[in-house]
Amino acid sequence: MSKQVALDGADRDAFGRMLMDYLVRGEANEVVEREDGFIGASRMGPPTYFAPYEDWRAHEQQAMQWLVPGRVLDVGCGAGRVGLYLEAQGYEVVGIDNSPLAVEVCRRRGVKDARLLSVTRIGSQLGQFGNIVMMGNNWGLMGSFKRARWLLRKMHRMTTPEARIIAESNNPYGTEAAYHLAYHAYNRQRGRMSGQLRIRVRYLTSISAWFDYLMVSKEEMAEIVQGTGWRIRETMDSEGSNYVVILEKC
Repeated sequence: MSKQVALDGADRDAFGRMLMDYLVRGEANEVVEREDGFIGASRMGPPTYFAPYEDWRAHEQQAMQWLVPGRVLDVGCGAGRVGLYLEAQGYEVVGIDNSPLAVEVCRRRGVKDARLLSVTRIGSQLGQFGNIVMMGNNWGLMGSFKRARWLLRKMHRMTTPEARIIAESNNPYGTEAAYHLAYHAYNRQRGRMSGQLRIRVRYLTSISAWFDYLMVSKEEMAEIVQGTGWRIRETMDSEGSNYVVILEKC
């Protein structure tokens, strides 16, 4: 008979444990499980979370040219690659992540201000920002259509008049795989966006809690943004289905 093993807080931090192992040993694998049973390994892998600026993809490097003066909120700071780069450019950066071990990795790597905080808990307690950065597909942390619009309004209140949001997403329709298309249809049947994934991260014996992760097309991005106080200023495409959007206040 198999024995049910209770997961404590540390065992739930699969993403952070993966980052910590890569920091310490230089080796780790990221696996994502979707609610329909699809399991996939990250194509780019943990090295992406630690990559120096010169190894970033072209559209990511280009996106950094759109920052304006002011503090930077790095949403989903991961291993701190964006924060470390921007601090080196003279920006004051606050990095937030809901993974305790990810925050510890950031601090060990030299990020000056990394905090354990979910994107849903951002607000005036963090102060005012000139830039909000959501790189590495971290637009996905918006979770859903409704939550994205709620968060955009919160971000509007905690930023300067000239502020910008620099966010990376992934167009979910850039696939012909039957299992992905079937999941899109399943989502629509439930009243969800096609690219609103219900996933969890697995690493060795660690398994995160389930969470929603939102992938949208550019057209869906424009629909979400409308009426939130933001508008799309520019988009930057990658060689694949990823793209970066620059949002500024209306």
